[in-house]
Amino acid sequence: MNVWAINKDMPLKLLLLELVHCYGENTLALKEQEQHYKAIDLCLPNEPSLSAYIFTFAQMPGRYGIDLRYPISAHNIVGGNENLSLDQILEIISIHLFS
Repeated sequence: MNVWAINKDMPLKLLLLELVHCYGENTLALKEQEQHYKAIDLCLPNEPSLSAYIFTFAQMPGRYGIDLRYPISAHNIVGGNENLSLDQILEIISIHLFS
């Protein structure tokens, strides 16, 4: 994925660069249906029903919100993780998608 070629908010691009640095190219996929400039929906390429919806809208500058999506939608965690730092978001993504 060419991070600089996607039309997303700069903090989201910085997050994507960190993820590429930590996990390598093509380890994560962007779900294409997310069109909002200040949001991305990340998943593992072979497991799209488990994803992390990360957004910068309605957050303090330099902060992120994240919704955790599971194969069974009743288990989704929405709205509980907002105004988090980059390090906090990276840790949540690591636990949610890689453990």
